[in-house]
Amino acid sequence: MSFIAVGINHQTAPVGTREKVAFTPTTLAGALKIYAQQKHQAELVILSTCNRTEVFANSEQINIVDLGKWLANLHGIAYAELEQYLYSYENQHAMAHLMQVACGLDSLILGEPQILGQVKQAFSEAKHVGTVNGEFEKIFQSTFAIAKKVRTHTDIGANAVSVAYAAVQLAKQIFSNLSKSHVMLIGAGETIELVAKHLADFDLKKITVANRTLSRAQKLADSLPASSEAITISEIPERLPHADIVISSTASALPILGQGTVASALKERKYKPMLMIDLAVPRDIEDQVSDIDDVYLYTVDDLQHIVKQNVENREQAANQANNMIDKQVEDLLRWQQQHKKRDLIKTYRDDAEVNRQALEEKALAKLALGESPEKVMQELSYKLSKVMMHSPTKAMQRAIANPKANALDLLEDIFGQQTK
Repeated sequence: MSFIAVGINHQTAPVGTREKVAFTPTTLAGALKIYAQQKHQAELVILSTCNRTEVFANSEQINIVDLGKWLANLHGIAYAELEQYLYSYENQHAMAHLMQVACGLDSLILGEPQILGQVKQAFSEAKHVGTVNGEFEKIFQSTFAIAKKVRTHTDIGANAVSVAYAAVQLAKQIFSNLSKSHVMLIGAGETIELVAKHLADFDLKKITVANRTLSRAQKLADSLPASSEAITISEIPERLPHADIVISSTASALPILGQGTVASALKERKYKPMLMIDLAVPRDIEDQVSDIDDVYLYTVDDLQHIVKQNVENREQAANQANNMIDKQVEDLLRWQQQHKKRDLIKTYRDDAEVNRQALEEKALAKLALGESPEKVMQELSYKLSKVMMHSPTKAMQRAIANPKANALDLLEDIFGQQTK
């Protein structure tokens, strides 16, 4: 079996093109069924996320170009439109690519963990439909094993590489138990949404979302699992004393929180420490706030320094991971070779048994007709030896004709003979 991968991702194609070949859960299952109907003993796995669509297949069923055309036709677009964005891999390179994807080495954010679950879901869906067989099973199980090993034995996912994630990790370090913390999020844009997504992993006491437009703040608050409320920017001074952590990212041209407002809130808190993280440019929180005792203010530049160092750490971990993947691919290729050899041995033994049974049946039939047992046995032994020697003799003739192949030495070893 030859293993191939064809796809597009965030590095090769704009979002408009990625949208055209993306699959929903329903269309993905339907595509697998269509492929299974078109190909006998089809082997196919489809991975579709917001950043990539990739198709993994057995190339004995379909070649790389035809697989790309199949993907284009399935979505009703011209192959010429899609072809310029496609990449493809075959055999060990396709295996290595799949493993890199599952380990987060090919992700928009290096080392992000969500992709492994998405690969597992894609495999599970294909298995459910019936487009996974023994060798595909082995390839994907090897992929899941190396992804787990990379996560366990490297720092690929240990450090924050986005300012939103870094902000949450910083809060976690300062407040070891976030479940007792009240968080105030100021803004409702993409950065704050990402912060909220990371905060969802913690059982927070409460989240307050403040925004100029109350409806946007309410929409974000409604999406959060923790106890939450939505307020307007003007209500911040009233609610600020209750916030242990403030994370802000708006598009305001002027600061939203000044030294006086924060000092008043801290006094009402009886000077209980407050963490403030300003992710906005221009800044949402006046620089003078950092002069207040018991207020710990971090700006986006502070976090960018952390992120830069963490990216470098992840890149080192990625090199370790790629070395581990190379070893896993070698092991997988070795397994494939051994699997093929086992099939060869079984086929050889099965053919020998078929020939033996056929000759035995002819011999027994002749005995039943009254022919001489001695003559029947002589004929049986002659024909059996002739059948057994046929293939090895042909192999030795080819080996003698091509001595550079060293096949004759191997055959001599197999039959326990040496040339005199």
